[in-house]
Amino acid sequence: MAKTKTSSSKSSLRTKKTKADYVRISLSKKNYLIIGIGILVIVLGYIFMSENSVDGVMPTVIAPIFLVAGYCVIIPFGILYKEKTDAAQQEIPKEEAPKTAV
Repeated sequence: MAKTKTSSSKSSLRTKKTKADYVRISLSKKNYLIIGIGILVIVLGYIFMSENSVDGVMPTVIAPIFLVAGYCVIIPFGILYKEKTDAAQQEIPKEEAPKTAV
């Protein structure tokens, strides 16, 4: 026969999430600057694409590169970028060079 779970074991497994358990994305001034540069690159890509020549290099090669760079590289980097703090740098111990006896 299979064992049945009691309600007391369910309540012990469930815990209330505190505010610290939730993911919080805080964007700094630098993040907004990077996102703004990404938007500028995207706008430039659309401007280059609006050129009337079909056989030109600008609308067929450069504009798609600008758009992909803006949408897939710069904007996500601006969202995910996090500055290193002094506390995080102090926690990492520096490795010393091995000492050799001469």
